[in-house]
Amino acid sequence: MGSMRLSLQGGVVVFLLFLGLLVCTAPAADKAEETVIPRPEHPRPQMQRLEWLNLNGVWEFAEADEAQDERFLGADSYPDEITVPFCRESLLSGLGRRGFVKHVWYRRRFSLPGEWRSPRARLHIGACDWRTRVWVNGRPVGEHTGGSAPFAFEITEVLQPGENVVVIHAFDDTRSGLQALGKQSNREDSFGIFYTRTTGIWQTVWLEGVGRSFLRGYCLTSDSEHSRVLLDVALDGFREGLTITATAFADGKRVGRAETAAGGQHNPLVLSLAKKRLWSVEDPFLYDLELTLSRGKTVVDQVRSYFGLRTVSVEGPAILINGRRVFQRLVLDQGFYPDGIWTAPSDAALKGDIERSQALGFNGARLHQKVFEPRFLYWADRLGYLVWGEFPSFGADYGNPAVNLPIINEWVEIVRRDYNHPSIIGWCPFNETPRTAGPLQQGVVNLTRELDPTRVVLETSGWSHTLPDSQLLDAHDY
Repeated sequence: MGSMRLSLQGGVVVFLLFLGLLVCTAPAADKAEETVIPRPEHPRPQMQRLEWLNLNGVWEFAEADEAQDERFLGADSYPDEITVPFCRESLLSGLGRRGFVKHVWYRRRFSLPGEWRSPRARLHIGACDWRTRVWVNGRPVGEHTGGSAPFAFEITEVLQPGENVVVIHAFDDTRSGLQALGKQSNREDSFGIFYTRTTGIWQTVWLEGVGRSFLRGYCLTSDSEHSRVLLDVALDGFREGLTITATAFADGKRVGRAETAAGGQHNPLVLSLAKKRLWSVEDPFLYDLELTLSRGKTVVDQVRSYFGLRTVSVEGPAILINGRRVFQRLVLDQGFYPDGIWTAPSDAALKGDIERSQALGFNGARLHQKVFEPRFLYWADRLGYLVWGEFPSFGADYGNPAVNLPIINEWVEIVRRDYNHPSIIGWCPFNETPRTAGPLQQGVVNLTRELDPTRVVLETSGWSHTLPDSQLLDAHDY
């Protein structure tokens, strides 16, 4: 264990990063406190709709060394049961199997709630490691590659009245060198600084009802100098005659409203605020946000969210938050749990990690070699906790160009997922990479700057810095 020094190019030390390794960050869950649906809270606090159905809980489960599609797609039953969203390696899954396996299968039945009125339905998977395929009622609905980013599939056309069946298959080969693993062990057991693997589903699975046209997502950029935020709202199923409205609330009172006619997939809005209150470590104030898609007086789709008004900038040898120097006293949080592995046993455990860190005098964390779930970032936003987002870059063979595209694609998904969180003040896509990763590093950093010019980007933490115009450099002193 050592210290890390980060400095701006040509400048002095900006902050010290104390490597408090939060590997086992929460006590094991008390069985008496378990609920019927594990992790029942809404998994995406910045895009909440009223009609959603949590599919966590007991699923049928099977594992094999080969995919065996015909066998498992048509099987009368699976040999095991697993508690989703916990991975097979975890105790909370009900299995606790630590051996290697490449293919895992999940199946469960569901029915849409009778009170739902939404004309379309989407199936969401918060994260599933690594290459995922999904079927509903025997028909394929989509595939995704990557172990950390969320994905969703339209399932409206394959639904049937009454009971439906969803099957999820994941391929995960941690010894291939083709996957980014983070701190997951590629040996049978944990060793050194590498810990128990996560195979397959490890974040919430849920259904969501949406309109024929719906709000796919949005990017929100603070412009605190002018007491406003800039929105770019993305639509799915664009039709003429639609209106997008953004409304901001502070302490329950409306403080801003903006409206525009929907003009296509991307729709800019400028939301001016009558009340200006910045988000900071000392005062993590959050505005409530409501986005509405309507046709005349009819609401077609609506989501509830929140945002913080804050800026990040660089001035000489300092990183500024809201134009002010803030000494960043951070822990290195690796996000492993003794009973859930990569999955926190409860929402309270996520909040508790931050509160314990703050009680010890820290004001933030570098989220190390893991993409933390949105609920952690929600609590960081609420509690005023500074965060550096990172990709689980360990484990990939950077001498093999086949690793590049999956890493690039998933990193883009992650930056877009987390762009709106005020607690995130910087990105660190790589950690201690070899020189063979140099070309990929440079491409990813330049891409990150394009995707998010509002934050600082650290090319890689430690070892091989290759960019000629690095904004930030650091050194690992072991």
